[in-house]
Amino acid sequence: MYPNLFFLFQDLFGWEVPALKLVNTFGLMVAFAFVAASAMLKLELRRKEAEGRIAPTVSKVWVGKAAGPLAWASSAFLGLILGWKVTWLLWNAGELFAGGGAPQVHLFSGKGYPLLGILGAAVMGFLRYREDMAQRLDKPREESVQVHPWERTGNITLVAAVGGVLGAKFFHLLEYPDEMVAFFTAPSLQGFLGGLTIYGGLIVGGVAVALYGRRHGIRFLHLADATAPGLMLAYGIGRIGCQISGDGDWGIPNPHPKPDWLSWAPDWVWSYQFPNNVNAVFGPRPAGYTGKLITENDPWPIFQGFGTYLDPGVYPTSFYETIMAVAICGFLWSMRKRWKVPGVLFSVYLMFNGFERFFIEKIRVNAPMDFLGLVMTQAELIATLTFIAGATLLTFQWRRRGKYAANNE
Repeated sequence: MYPNLFFLFQDLFGWEVPALKLVNTFGLMVAFAFVAASAMLKLELRRKEAEGRIAPTVSKVWVGKAAGPLAWASSAFLGLILGWKVTWLLWNAGELFAGGGAPQVHLFSGKGYPLLGILGAAVMGFLRYREDMAQRLDKPREESVQVHPWERTGNITLVAAVGGVLGAKFFHLLEYPDEMVAFFTAPSLQGFLGGLTIYGGLIVGGVAVALYGRRHGIRFLHLADATAPGLMLAYGIGRIGCQISGDGDWGIPNPHPKPDWLSWAPDWVWSYQFPNNVNAVFGPRPAGYTGKLITENDPWPIFQGFGTYLDPGVYPTSFYETIMAVAICGFLWSMRKRWKVPGVLFSVYLMFNGFERFFIEKIRVNAPMDFLGLVMTQAELIATLTFIAGATLLTFQWRRRGKYAANNE
């Protein structure tokens, strides 16, 4: 496992660049996931507009009006952070992280290069001010401009990211009440960044995107269809981050021998011990495995601050989900032009998503809950509701396919 890029480059290439400890592998893959989903969404919005399924809207914009002091201040603040903290972290990374310290501890300390921060703030604030003044007119005018749906892809992605992170954290705290108490009694950046529930992100992020689309005249079902393939691909890429970092999204213990039909695959595909996992799991866990320290006799390197492994090995469920997510994405992408009825593609996405997650939960570590006398995990409950919602929407929209055919939509 590679908790951050430093250990990845150290292990694979022998390079030791302390500044790379600032780049968490899971966070990096989440960023890639958003980029990939955004790119696929943009392509789909372009296609749907070309087919006449969605249309541009008219917005009012000011030409020649200064952005104002708030914009200048925001640029100055960015320059302050870059000069004061980021430059200091990069220059002193070798010393700061020598003991395996967490980057966020140093990032939110009072240390840094204050003079460089002041200089950075002055330079970036001035550059933004000069750019603002260059575009300013003596008499600003308001104009109507046509905005294509695909031009809003960046904003849609931003709305999804903010809503997704907040929702993922909120649902995780609901699933683990003891962490909720700790989160509010002793708040910390690590407490906020650690522990995210994917379904919470999908639900809250999805609602945020739907509200944004409604505000800007993008019909919900067409927007939902456009997001479906990218959402599935993003899910798979995110699970790559879980697998590479070893963030705890793994399965239950799997001490069974690898079956003959899987003889062609590496052993870790069947059962994996997640050495150097980012959580540095140590000691027995209720799921049935124990975190142990890596020694010189073990076949893995020892990464300072993360040198533990799981005994026995567990199902690498994050890897399994990546394979399924990519396959589902490929299927949805291949069918997107064939299914003309709006909402059908999104319905199938919901059904596949729910089906996949429900059954992976059977071999995945999660906290059980009692729902109306049934013992299940939060993910199993939401996956079941997701599948039902998809099947209901599919049935409703499929019955109306004659209407859509008649209207040539």
